[in-house]
Amino acid sequence: MHDLKVKVIRGGLARLCAQGVSFILRLGSLVILARLLNPKDFGLVGMVTAFTGFLALFGDFGLGSAAIQHTTVTEEQKSTLFWINVLLGALLSLLTLAMAPTIAAFYREPQLFGVTAVLGTGFFFGAAGAQHTVLLMRQMRFATLAVVNVISLATSIAVAIYLAKASYGYWALVSMSITPSIIGTIGLWLSTGWVPGMPRRQAGIRSMIRFGGSLTFINLLVYAAYNADKVMIGRFWGADAIGIYGRAFQIINIPTDNLNAAVGEVAFSALSRLKDDPVRFRSYFLKGFSLVLGVTLPITIVCTLFANDVVFVLLGPKWQDAAAIIRLLAPTIAVFAIINPLGWLVFSLGLVGRALKVAPVLATIMITACAVALPYGPKGVAFAYSAMLTLWLIPHIWVCVHGTMISVRDILVAVSPPLASGLLAGGVAFGVGIICGQILSPLPRLVLESGVLVTVFFGVLLFAPGQKSLYLDLLAGLRRSSAP
Repeated sequence: MHDLKVKVIRGGLARLCAQGVSFILRLGSLVILARLLNPKDFGLVGMVTAFTGFLALFGDFGLGSAAIQHTTVTEEQKSTLFWINVLLGALLSLLTLAMAPTIAAFYREPQLFGVTAVLGTGFFFGAAGAQHTVLLMRQMRFATLAVVNVISLATSIAVAIYLAKASYGYWALVSMSITPSIIGTIGLWLSTGWVPGMPRRQAGIRSMIRFGGSLTFINLLVYAAYNADKVMIGRFWGADAIGIYGRAFQIINIPTDNLNAAVGEVAFSALSRLKDDPVRFRSYFLKGFSLVLGVTLPITIVCTLFANDVVFVLLGPKWQDAAAIIRLLAPTIAVFAIINPLGWLVFSLGLVGRALKVAPVLATIMITACAVALPYGPKGVAFAYSAMLTLWLIPHIWVCVHGTMISVRDILVAVSPPLASGLLAGGVAFGVGIICGQILSPLPRLVLESGVLVTVFFGVLLFAPGQKSLYLDLLAGLRRSSAP
């Protein structure tokens, strides 16, 4: 444990750098593909990925997280888990193929048959690399994992842009969905050098399967809660509507996904090893929580105040209808920045029973809210989605931290400085935008507004109690981790 802090900081830095590159790549692909393709192309693929994303939760069956959370994992257990993952991946590929006619009929879009069949192949390739990912994470080799992820993403984007320019339409987006699974699995096998053995019936993985099964059920409910809006809009408002709504959701979700992937993987691995050390566990959790929130809040404010400029710069003028949806969904960026770290807390402590009680309630209220708002179109659904998730936040915090070494007061204390800094910075940046709005075009105006916002935000935040020491400690750790 003596070098865990160095490994966590080094791994976090590697993941943050990789996710920074990933953010740029994903944002760049969004900018380019939004100009090469039309909303319906995005809508058609989005209709299918709402279903395949649901099935993808069965591909790993939570066994990756179970293996990471487990204190020790034998070679026999790793091999057995690998073959279970491969079997599940093959079954899901076949199930997706069987569902293709139903999905095409549900949306009344014949093209979806081929899209669904091809997207289904990604399950098998992804499953073949699941345990190799776990191996790298248990060894805290996040730099290697980061390189593999960046290469697979960059390759998929290059293929998609080539196909889009060659007028293959939505097939460019299909290729971008399945290519990372193929390239990534090849990279994982080469980087780990691990070749699984034969499965064993008495490998002692029953407790892992129970943990993974519970986690999968939780993820299914949470996925339904967070994605029912897209299925409803696609079914009742058509491909163009879900194309616009989906791009708006993607813009607010890219930073959240990248940051959670960067910090979440490292935090979960570290906290799982500290669950028997309450003092260090609390310290690591609160530092990671504060870091995520501090980075996320400026993005929330930019999307709220400057949505029109964001859409014009990233997507182009034909996507301006997405601006109102981005503005309505923007609060969810901050909400997810609070909810996601609470997942590290609950699952690293093995509190799956608690999550099993929370997930059905969350799914019920989110699906109900979106269904009630559906007659009002994508904007109505976006408002309902954001409002209900915000109202759910306080009960969610209380349930997750109850009885743990983290208190509600700890969370509120951690949230207060970034929130106060964000309100002040947002006011200053908004004023600058009004003054300079008439003399600058969208791109330089957005750069100026964002620059002022970030400068004021962190300038004020570093004067808050405990915040300066947090970032100085992080920088000191980075220097120590880079030393021989």
